[in-house]
Amino acid sequence: MTINRLFGVGGKVLRFAGVAGVVLVLAGCGFFSSPKIKEEPIVPAAQLYQEALDDMDGNRYRGAIETLEKLERQHPFSDFNEKAKLMTVYAHYRIGQFPETILAADRYIALYPSSKEVPYVLYLKGNSYFGQIKDTTRDQQISREAIDTYNLIIANYPKSKYANDAREKLVIGVDQLAGKEMSVGRYYLGNGQYAAAINRFRTVAEKYQTSTHIEEALYRLTEANLALGLNSEAQTAAAVLGHNYPASDWYKRAFELLQKEGLNPSINASSPLASLKRS
Repeated sequence: MTINRLFGVGGKVLRFAGVAGVVLVLAGCGFFSSPKIKEEPIVPAAQLYQEALDDMDGNRYRGAIETLEKLERQHPFSDFNEKAKLMTVYAHYRIGQFPETILAADRYIALYPSSKEVPYVLYLKGNSYFGQIKDTTRDQQISREAIDTYNLIIANYPKSKYANDAREKLVIGVDQLAGKEMSVGRYYLGNGQYAAAINRFRTVAEKYQTSTHIEEALYRLTEANLALGLNSEAQTAAAVLGHNYPASDWYKRAFELLQKEGLNPSINASSPLASLKRS
């Protein structure tokens, strides 16, 4: 019994000794030593700001961004901070870093909402969304963000020098959304899902009347409604198309479709499509 007890104690002692040895080895290797942090030399805010300006003058925008980040890090309450944040938005935009531009723009607007530079920052933000717009087969959330940003400029700063360009780009953004609806609508139409197709084409006809897709949308409404036997709706769509775009090839096609069924374009006043007729 005594031998077993001693063996047990001795075993514990050996185990503790082994652990202590590991600890000593690790300590000798510096395992528990604090890592040395290299301190960043503090550079005057004015000097950093000038360095960033020099980088931007030389089209070294990535270097300018790094310097501006250092300026903010080392001098968070500097008088240069507002200009530095504005320069950061611009620098990201110039090298096509659109997501970073948007983040920097949002940050600037949140910190300086009454700044006279807000219209410009919104313009860069809108252009950053615009620059990421994909073809109409892709998700169009980016197009929606661009439209919302341009509308914000037009609504709040209508006399700014950025409003006119925003209006022009807005047309393209709207066309993208309409194009997406048309793409999906054509898919449904081709697969015989006429009700789903009609919903898409009506969205274009009602929400995106200024888009380049409006004429085809009205023709497709004629086509899909005829396929469902909704002759009155088909006749109304064709009539609205003919009234608004009498020289359109899409109207000629819609007219021919109706003629094959012994029908003529005719507006049903109770149809929601009737409201699309321009006076």
